[in-house]
Amino acid sequence: MNKRTFKSAEIVSDQEDRQYHIGCKPGDVAPYILMCGDPARAHIVAKHFSNAREPITHREYVTITGEYKGIPITVIATGMGPDNTEMAYVELTQIVDEPTCIRIGSSGGLRKDMELCDLVISSGAVRLENTSTQYVMEGYPAVAHYECVLALLEAVKRKKFPHHVGLTATASSFYAGQGRRIPGFAPRNENLPAELDSMNVCNLEMETSCLLTLANIQGYRAGAVCAVYANRHHDKFVDSHQKDEAERRCVETGLAAIEVIAEMDKKRGDAPNWLPSMSL
Repeated sequence: MNKRTFKSAEIVSDQEDRQYHIGCKPGDVAPYILMCGDPARAHIVAKHFSNAREPITHREYVTITGEYKGIPITVIATGMGPDNTEMAYVELTQIVDEPTCIRIGSSGGLRKDMELCDLVISSGAVRLENTSTQYVMEGYPAVAHYECVLALLEAVKRKKFPHHVGLTATASSFYAGQGRRIPGFAPRNENLPAELDSMNVCNLEMETSCLLTLANIQGYRAGAVCAVYANRHHDKFVDSHQKDEAERRCVETGLAAIEVIAEMDKKRGDAPNWLPSMSL
């Protein structure tokens, strides 16, 4: 797990070697990757980069590579949903050796005591989406890599951001699939948020379980941190100012976590895993 390299950029045909959906080829993407849904967020992240390259835009995907504190890093916006995440992640693994991916997203908070703009670090995810079931059985766990969880915890400690750690639920749908009632479109299970809360699930969103499942299949590192944009118990949603603050916290946490993971990789040397005794 300590090999963090770009795959070879020596290609015969630039166009033929590009991945079909993300439009990237070997050498375009760094081994440390932040993934988000919103294309605008990718540009916000890239403002923190030095030596940022021109964005690669193809379909709804936006990919920007640069450096963060000397660390090679890429941010990719995938658009919403587990299907978009699947296409991006599968294609990234074809052009990057052992990618480390951290999702920086938004979510609805399921616990009564959650405040808007809080962060949720996923230890694992409930697979309510069906994209990942095309690869694994329904009982297969979607688990975050422990190094990503620890790095995110270290990041929020350094940043002093309010946060929670626990399970995330991932749905394929924003409205009915998350128990939202819209005129003319009744959800099959309007009590879903309360049921998930009773199981001690922290938040609800649309990408994490697919990312974690696919990463586990390959044995690669992946994790997720999401900002709380809504409290489903109190039917509260962020205003524009709160949204900007929540997004800032999430972006800065993701970047700081990449910095911590890079520190881990230096400390581990040739060891297969980072251990607390290796320090940071």
